[in-house]
Amino acid sequence: MPFRAVQDRFLWRLRAPLGPGEIRRTERWLASARVFLAVSSLVTIWMDPTEVHYSIWAFGLLAFYIAQGVNIIIFLRRRQQSTASFRVLVHTADVIWPVLISAFAAGGNNPFSLFFVFVLAAAAYRWGLWETVGTAVAEVILLWAESFALSTGFLGWANHILSRYSLPPLLLDAGNFAPKPLFMRSVYLLVLGWLLGYLAEQQKQLRAEKAVIARTLTKARVESGLAGTLQEIAGELLKMYEAKHLLIASQEVNHYRIYVSEVSQMQEEPLIRWLEPTANDRDIYLEDSPAAVCYAERDGGDWPPKLLGLDQGGVRMEDLAPRFLERFAQKHRFDRAMVVSFAFGQDWRGRVFLLDPALTGETEEELHFLQELVRQVGPAVYNVLLIRRLRLRAGAVERARFARELHDGAIQSLIAVEMQVDVLRRQSTTKPDLVGGELGRIQGLLREEVLKLRELMQQMKTLDVDAKRLLGLIHDTVERFQRETGISARFLSDVTDLDMPQPVCREVARIVQEALVNVRKHSQARQVLVRLGARNGGWRVEIEDDGRGFSFSGRYSQEQLDAINKGPLVIKERVRLIEGELTIESNPGRGSRLEITVPRQQGAIHG
Repeated sequence: MPFRAVQDRFLWRLRAPLGPGEIRRTERWLASARVFLAVSSLVTIWMDPTEVHYSIWAFGLLAFYIAQGVNIIIFLRRRQQSTASFRVLVHTADVIWPVLISAFAAGGNNPFSLFFVFVLAAAAYRWGLWETVGTAVAEVILLWAESFALSTGFLGWANHILSRYSLPPLLLDAGNFAPKPLFMRSVYLLVLGWLLGYLAEQQKQLRAEKAVIARTLTKARVESGLAGTLQEIAGELLKMYEAKHLLIASQEVNHYRIYVSEVSQMQEEPLIRWLEPTANDRDIYLEDSPAAVCYAERDGGDWPPKLLGLDQGGVRMEDLAPRFLERFAQKHRFDRAMVVSFAFGQDWRGRVFLLDPALTGETEEELHFLQELVRQVGPAVYNVLLIRRLRLRAGAVERARFARELHDGAIQSLIAVEMQVDVLRRQSTTKPDLVGGELGRIQGLLREEVLKLRELMQQMKTLDVDAKRLLGLIHDTVERFQRETGISARFLSDVTDLDMPQPVCREVARIVQEALVNVRKHSQARQVLVRLGARNGGWRVEIEDDGRGFSFSGRYSQEQLDAINKGPLVIKERVRLIEGELTIESNPGRGSRLEITVPRQQGAIHG
């Protein structure tokens, strides 16, 4: 059982291993703390040398320890990585050091007692529970070994050797190593090591859980669709628990049908497979149960299984009946199973079944974690579902608008042209002098419809533009406008290097396109000028023409335009999206000018 506990905690760490950068930062902090602690001890005994009985050996050991700490700091700053062997070597020196230096000071006034705490905290910070307990045991063994050496005359022998070479004596305080105080110190170290290690282990386990949840959340992507997202998340769960199969059963609340999908670890690459629906799916997969999450284990395939369940609040349930798993066990064979329920808002509910998982911790802890994982990942999956639905609906609305534009615009015009051509064909023999003028007028109508179709296609096209490509896109748009309409158009820019966010770039390009469409349709202008510049810490876009102008005269802000219900609706809406300000100056019969001011800082952009 102890070995299993060690293995469990080790596997928890494997779920979220420390990166090289985090390891390096940890070692740097420990190295700085080591030097600061040693310097503080040196200052303490310098203020009161009686603490170490004026022993030159204690001062020498402290100076050596400080030098070692400084060298470690320099080494860590020059090296990009800290190897495991280096960390073990440094930790071994830290374990031996307090045992040696504490022999020079009395127990009650020992200025080096914090070194024992430091080495335990370092083990907890680097690793976890069992390494910290092992460090405490190693310190206790070394202390008792030192006590044994002092009790067998080692101090006298060492001082005799030193006196032979005219060196100062050690001046060790053997009172620290009497059995009673040493026993209390040993208990203190073991208890402290266990507590620090336990706290570190809990912190690392929480960190591992958060890392696993975050990694699983990244699998929920709108681009993958609902099936792709479920497949990615199911594959992550299978790999995490080393389970053989995973089943997901879900039901929309307002519908009777049950959707059941299966992902198997037996395949090289886990792929989601939708099972054929049956009339009994409700009883097999979604039978009512008071447990929100449970673990079932069948001893040799016997029934009923051993059950451990938690309710919605994570409280352990006693005497949980396995009735809700009977039909499921008849259809799917398993020795062990983890079952967790989920709910997506008020619309969807279901269960996830993990068959034959290999748990790496306490069963109840694993159930708590699985419940929390599903609780946090569930909304992300639900968002994918909602966004996909919204995109489908938006696509349907856009297709309907596109069809309406074609029906009310191009199709009606083409029908009218077809009727005029038919009339012209009938008159070609009796009134040949009218043919030339009518053909010119029909040609003009066709050219107008071609332009409308191109503009419609341009609006349907997805814009992928950023700050580097915006100027070129506007320049090309203006040139194409001039080429297709015959209206003189120019684009001027006061800036050459934009730092405009991509959503703002997209909306600015759409505003310019919409403004040019309006110029062609309504203004009867001969010249158009588009200008982009930087103003007052933001950007300003101007579209000016010499056409008919708007139905009002003067200069109006966006708020005033809304009050009188004037101005281009599409442009006003796009300006709001980028939190800009629209101003229109109109002089009927002589032209108009649109000014769009865009701030650099947008609170929220809905592109």
